[in-house]
Amino acid sequence: MQIFIKYHTDLPPIEKIPAGDWIDLRAAEDVDMKQGEYRPISLGVSMKLPKGYEAHVAPRSSTFKKWGILMVNSVGVVDESYCGEDDIWYFVALATRDTRIEKGDRICQFRIMEKMPAVELVTVSHMTDESRGGIGSTGTK
Repeated sequence: MQIFIKYHTDLPPIEKIPAGDWIDLRAAEDVDMKQGEYRPISLGVSMKLPKGYEAHVAPRSSTFKKWGILMVNSVGVVDESYCGEDDIWYFVALATRDTRIEKGDRICQFRIMEKMPAVELVTVSHMTDESRGGIGSTGTK
């Protein structure tokens, strides 16, 4: 399976390490953020994903510890149609403290997943299965 990548900066090429399913992405610019500031951080790449696939972009496990930034929508979803010349990938960040991210820092990761198959949504008047107890109920019984 091939993913076609256009680099918009001079970052090192993206590599998939054999040991994991997620692929690291780097900041494509130096970024200074103040506590409470929101901004998209360019990842410097555009990609053409295989037909029927989408990418899920998430912070690396060390991202918050190192820079105090959160991905504001928790996960980014890039579908196969976002593949034009100017469809650059971003990490949309919220800073919880003053921080500096340098060009080339590995701030997030992605993996590709098959898109959800076609589904039919059916409205019913009641659910027939036994209730589990509502949100947060697992492990309380």
